[in-house]
Amino acid sequence: MAMSPGGGSRRAMSEINVTPLVDVMLVLLIIFMVTAPLISQGVEVDLPQTKAQALSGDDKKLVLTLTKDKIIFIGTNADNPIPYEQLETKLRANEKLQAEKELYLHADRRLEYGFVVDVMGIVKRAGVTKMGMVTDPLTATKTRR
Repeated sequence: MAMSPGGGSRRAMSEINVTPLVDVMLVLLIIFMVTAPLISQGVEVDLPQTKAQALSGDDKKLVLTLTKDKIIFIGTNADNPIPYEQLETKLRANEKLQAEKELYLHADRRLEYGFVVDVMGIVKRAGVTKMGMVTDPLTATKTRR
């Protein structure tokens, strides 16, 4: 066995240095902890596909209607508009909605994007987990305005 100049024997180190691994893992953990709340603040919406089949007539789902004048209706009751400020309360009080957690949004195409997104946020806060968008079927004779 060869002796080192200092007088001790020299052996190969058989231990793995895990300090760099721990450092990298802690940095990744901090990055995920900071970015996770930012990712989960979006509004989740199941968007309809372009060539989707029409809904069956026997499947009665709750529809939230937004007119071009920003008047809000729940269901088919066109005689009873809901004020914007009371929308979340009315949605939380709706038994069918709380049981199914599903809603279809029928919004006029001339509405401001911000208003529609605000309403979608209220719907999500009211406990709705599935939201569909009601659209008119696209035909060859329709032109875009």
